[in-house]
Amino acid sequence: MTIFEKIVAGELPSYKVAETENCLAFLDAFPLKEGHLLVIPKLPTDYIFDLNDYDYSELYLFAKKVAKAMKSVLPCNRIGVAVIGLEVPHAHIHLVPIDSVGDIDFSQPKIEVKANRMNEIATSIAKAFQELD
Repeated sequence: MTIFEKIVAGELPSYKVAETENCLAFLDAFPLKEGHLLVIPKLPTDYIFDLNDYDYSELYLFAKKVAKAMKSVLPCNRIGVAVIGLEVPHAHIHLVPIDSVGDIDFSQPKIEVKANRMNEIATSIAKAFQELD
């Protein structure tokens, strides 16, 4: 069972910001920038391009809505998107608030964000996500 499956099952804590029946978005525990989050399908699938067309489309439409919520509450120029697929054997999309291309460089050291700040960020994105409905 992957770490993401354990998060979906509620066996591991996370800073959830949005959820549907089939998708989940939560803050990355090892972010590049404040607000960096992961969007995953709840269905455990290792490689994103192994998702069927419906699930793939649903995941990206969900990510689009999450990105809009992020952009509305985080100080950034854009929300960058990356799919790398090597860190955890479960399909996932990185959404990262960016001001320049270098902000989404995964070779950079990760930042530490205190728990209270993670809660603030998660709450603000979650609220913005709900307001988009």
